[in-house]
Amino acid sequence: MKVKKVLVSQPKPSSEKSPYYEIAEKYGVQIEFRPFIKVEGLTAKEFRQSKISITDFTAIIFTARTAIDHFFRLCEEMRVNIPDTMKYFCTTESIALYLQKYIVYRKRKIFHGTTGKLDGLLPALVKHNKEKYLYVVSDVHKDDTNILDSNKINYTKAVMYRTVSNDFGPDEPFDYDMLLFFSPSGIASLLKNFPEFKQEDIKIGCFGTTTAQAVKNAGLRLDMEAPSVKAPSMTAALDLFLSEESKK
Repeated sequence: MKVKKVLVSQPKPSSEKSPYYEIAEKYGVQIEFRPFIKVEGLTAKEFRQSKISITDFTAIIFTARTAIDHFFRLCEEMRVNIPDTMKYFCTTESIALYLQKYIVYRKRKIFHGTTGKLDGLLPALVKHNKEKYLYVVSDVHKDDTNILDSNKINYTKAVMYRTVSNDFGPDEPFDYDMLLFFSPSGIASLLKNFPEFKQEDIKIGCFGTTTAQAVKNAGLRLDMEAPSVKAPSMTAALDLFLSEESKK
């Protein structure tokens, strides 16, 4: 089998029970975790340029834990006191529970959806349509606010963090047989780090249709795509791919 070393462009799993480790042992391949992108927060000075005053709002919309971290970090840096009356609307229960890191959960008005998307949160937003919402986002995000506009939700987007390339050092080896990507930003970072990148025998796998399109737009060959009927996850797709490769 030609694939001996795989780069997963995500942080290393926190659990030793990750399927990636089972796959590495099963096929005798080396799997390394190295994000091509990283998230960094806007500075207080940068955020002030948006002319957004957090205390003008009565409710906050969160779609990620990262958004929560950078919201409270900026509030602390700018010495903004969040009133106890502030309401929080989160797209999932796990994101809502993450608020406990910063606030006394049981004493606050907190609402969450079940789908992980804004449409799942819509009933709660409509019920509280008198609120003035601050929607915390990154500089690169899905523009899925049509549902807010059509339901006349009073909101303002606030960019509080950005996605940047996690550059490779000059002495950092890049000797992988397979690269796995999870977002178009990862593809952009690959080309930024290695503008003369030649794919040749290197296999490329990705998760999601937008990432797959980014691979093709970059003129690269897509060898593995998830999710699929047979492989609903990236690890399932990798397992299936390596199984087929081992038969060659």
